[in-house]
Amino acid sequence: MSYLELKNVSKGYTSANGRRTEVLNDINLTVERGEFVAIVGFSGAGKTTLMSLVAGLIRPDSGSVKLEGETITEPGPDRAVVFQNYSLLPWLTAFENVKLAVDQVFPQWDESWRKQHTESYLNMVNLGHAMDRKPAQLSGGMRQRVSVARALACEPRIMLLDEPFGALDALTRGTLQDEITRIREKDDRTVLMITNDVDEGILLADRIIPLSQGPCATLGPSIAVDIARPRDRKALNHDPKFKELRLEVTDYLLQSSAAKRAKVSPSLPVSMPGFHAKPMGVVA
Repeated sequence: MSYLELKNVSKGYTSANGRRTEVLNDINLTVERGEFVAIVGFSGAGKTTLMSLVAGLIRPDSGSVKLEGETITEPGPDRAVVFQNYSLLPWLTAFENVKLAVDQVFPQWDESWRKQHTESYLNMVNLGHAMDRKPAQLSGGMRQRVSVARALACEPRIMLLDEPFGALDALTRGTLQDEITRIREKDDRTVLMITNDVDEGILLADRIIPLSQGPCATLGPSIAVDIARPRDRKALNHDPKFKELRLEVTDYLLQSSAAKRAKVSPSLPVSMPGFHAKPMGVVA
């Protein structure tokens, strides 16, 4: 039995005027314990819908979503989500934002232990010096570190990364990518990440799976990232395997987009908004 399993999952929405849009169609995905899997696709393809299904924020129209054999029906602390927009309470300090989650998840713990637990995860993301600062006093990268610390402090069975670096500049993004890699190697956490950056997926994940252009998006082939760790982003620029993997994922995404648009209108030009395919040899 797989640790996380999505079987024949489909999800759509009906607008106020009664128009139906099928977002995801026949999604089948398995993630093993301790594995890091990246789902890569275009903006608007349905990646966040997929993540919301795993988080329990929405229910599938058909199919099943299970974690360790249990059907996911609602949100829970065993599936911690790190969002792109930080989702911090502005009137609380970094320490208070993390401890609020710890208090909710571990009310049976002694207060001193919850305080120590909170501090340990803020130190893990190198924010021990900024525990007493409020979000407005933190940079974007520091806010995202608080969000990561909050998720980790809940000790979830699986971490869900919803394009967590999308709003950051390139240098901050690279730093946080390194932090996620370091933390995951330390505690062997199971991670499911969605991104529109192919290079990021290859840099971080054990497997990378492309999501086709929506509507009715579906998952493409699962591609093992068999590049030794630790991975150095500069060295990857010259790694033939990296280039091979990048080309395989990119080709699938571009072909799925072209096929989808050809069905809509053969006269329309193919464009791929929100898909990050950098020039060969450039890693974020």
